[in-house]
Amino acid sequence: MSRILVVEDDAATAAEIVDALVDHGFTVEHATDGRQGLAMAMAGGFDAMVLDRMLPGTPDGLGVLASLRTTGVPMPVLILSALSALDERVRGLRAGGDDYLTKPFEAVELTARLDALLRRRYPLPQETSLRAGSLEIDLLTRNAQRNGETINLLPREYDLLAFLMRHAGQVVTRTMLFEEVWGYRSEERTNVIDVHISKLRQKIEVAGQPSLIQTVRGAGYILHAAD
Repeated sequence: MSRILVVEDDAATAAEIVDALVDHGFTVEHATDGRQGLAMAMAGGFDAMVLDRMLPGTPDGLGVLASLRTTGVPMPVLILSALSALDERVRGLRAGGDDYLTKPFEAVELTARLDALLRRRYPLPQETSLRAGSLEIDLLTRNAQRNGETINLLPREYDLLAFLMRHAGQVVTRTMLFEEVWGYRSEERTNVIDVHISKLRQKIEVAGQPSLIQTVRGAGYILHAAD
């Protein structure tokens, strides 16, 4: 079970974060300012940190990051901030942050980003296939099948299906899809995701059966494992 350190001065935001992480299965400890957070991080024992960018006093979020990296602490750090401008995001990442999430945020995206950071630091044995019910993908040959029948997918459709299958049963946001499948760091005003989801549905659905990919209004999409 991963142990996460949350450094956040706002009590309501901290409670929201802690509740989301605990519900996701993490063990969580909370620090209310940079000094306390830095001391806890330096003591060790944490797998990742969720760090508020604009902590009061000294050190602020970037100061905490600078101290951690200067002393060689490799713990992954996810920065949370209301500062959404590109130069602020770049500044946070260059200071040593591993990811940057702007407020307000959805709990599902927070936990998904932490999962991704932890996978990069503690990689699992390389997988060669994905399965979600009757859907199966061979990651070596990039072959997709449902009920043993090959599904002919374009490269982007394959990448999209693979991402959805890795998160089967979970809501994935449009931002997550843009970043992980299209490689964009921000969501553009385009219907490219809707178009690809529609085409993918046409290729993997079976007539008379419920749709496998469902739209979650205001949140994103979810892939329900096929029977």
